[in-house]
Amino acid sequence: MAVCVSQRPALYFVLSFLAAATFHRSVADVATDGSKSEEPPHRRFEYKYSFKGPHLAQSDGSIPFWIHGGSAIPSADQVRITPSLRSQRGSVWTKNKVNFEHWEAEVTFRVSGRGRTGADGLAVWFSTAQGIDGPVYGAADRWDGIGIFFDSFDNDAKKNNPAIIVVGNNGNLVYDHQNDGSTQALGSCLRDFRNKPYPIRAKVTYYKKTLTVMINNGFTPDKEDYEFCTKVENMVIPTEGFFGISAATGGLADDHDVLSFLLFRLTEPGQQPPSVDAEIPKEEKDKYQEEFENFQQELDKKKEEFQKEHPNVQGEPIEDYESVNEREIRQVFEGQNRIHLEIKQLNRQLAMILDEQRRHVSVITDEINKKATSAGSGQVGKKSSHQLGSVIATQQEVLKSLNELRTSFHNSLNQIGSVQQGNAAGMGTYETIQHFNDIKEHLHAVKRDVEQLAQRNNPAEKAVKCPEMPPMPSCLSTVHFAIFVVIQSVLFFCYVMYKSQQEAAAKKFF
Repeated sequence: MAVCVSQRPALYFVLSFLAAATFHRSVADVATDGSKSEEPPHRRFEYKYSFKGPHLAQSDGSIPFWIHGGSAIPSADQVRITPSLRSQRGSVWTKNKVNFEHWEAEVTFRVSGRGRTGADGLAVWFSTAQGIDGPVYGAADRWDGIGIFFDSFDNDAKKNNPAIIVVGNNGNLVYDHQNDGSTQALGSCLRDFRNKPYPIRAKVTYYKKTLTVMINNGFTPDKEDYEFCTKVENMVIPTEGFFGISAATGGLADDHDVLSFLLFRLTEPGQQPPSVDAEIPKEEKDKYQEEFENFQQELDKKKEEFQKEHPNVQGEPIEDYESVNEREIRQVFEGQNRIHLEIKQLNRQLAMILDEQRRHVSVITDEINKKATSAGSGQVGKKSSHQLGSVIATQQEVLKSLNELRTSFHNSLNQIGSVQQGNAAGMGTYETIQHFNDIKEHLHAVKRDVEQLAQRNNPAEKAVKCPEMPPMPSCLSTVHFAIFVVIQSVLFFCYVMYKSQQEAAAKKFF
């Protein structure tokens, strides 16, 4: 019996170990299959369905590949869909239809206003129709597609706004404004997107019949700081349509500004994205090629004419733009040159002070020699010679301090020159910062030494005050004033008589 009891637990242990190993292997296989299937899709940027600054709008106010209407105002850096005025509607839409099976849109916008609450909101559309004005955030109702609404006004007074709402429509649904679309929402999340320090970023992804909305709340400058908002699975939308952005204001108003709209085509990892040449018809491609050749020929003719008119500038490169790195290097050199000029000016002033101190020392030395030859051996002579000796010692200390200051100025100038040479040769950022810190320390030391010298050479008790001016005596006596008044009265009376005679003579002709 003892043997049977000891063998039975061992058998149970072996069986449980085999079952656990089999389970872990199956879980690992499932995880491996899941990781293979969750490989991210390929992304390709589609510039014909996107816009961003700078130079967003053209000279005629239009946006390339986009149309705008209503109160939308394109500018160089953004598109103001609606200004902060009451009852405004505006929108921007793509000119061409989008026929991607999978896509991802990144929208950067800003909603700002003076009030604690705003209205009405902003919407991102994918619809079969474009550019139709309507009551749903500036666009038409009964749309066929999908809308992502950034609703900033609480119509149903349930304190569930500002919110982001995803609503789909097949062309028959009327949007429920009174309930903020809560009865028709396929997905939503509460997010306050008004008056944030940084622009709001929304990433909308439609991949394998799943719509995902990610939000960057605008609290940090990190562009990739997204957080999950909502996901809608098993969602079927039209295969072709237009992208658009619209906004509207009501009794309350906000500025609705869109900084960029970037669209990406998504392709499954095992598939190759279609080439750009395959998407353009042959007739259109030939037309573009002919236009390009004509433009190239005109450009060559203008170059030849310019070279004939300006033979002195042939072969010289023309640089119209300045890169970011070049601008930063130029600003660094300009700052260093300003510091260099200031230190040179201080060096010149210090040289003048040194010359003045040397002159004072020479004058005092001459006075000592004269007094030493003329004075006798009395106590007064000893006292004056002792005072003059202390003055000379003080002046010697001043000269020594000024020489040290001059040496420090020369060291600062040499360091600035080395910094400029290092920047021209590609010096790193750390060395440049170290040189600037050394220069700053030298300048602070110079400032302290100059203040000490000023206090030593210009004590408060030896300050010489300028003498006060004596009071000015009165220049006009009473008799002269009376004579002046009489003469003034006689002249005035004569002028009145002359004027009356002129008027009487003029009346005879009428």
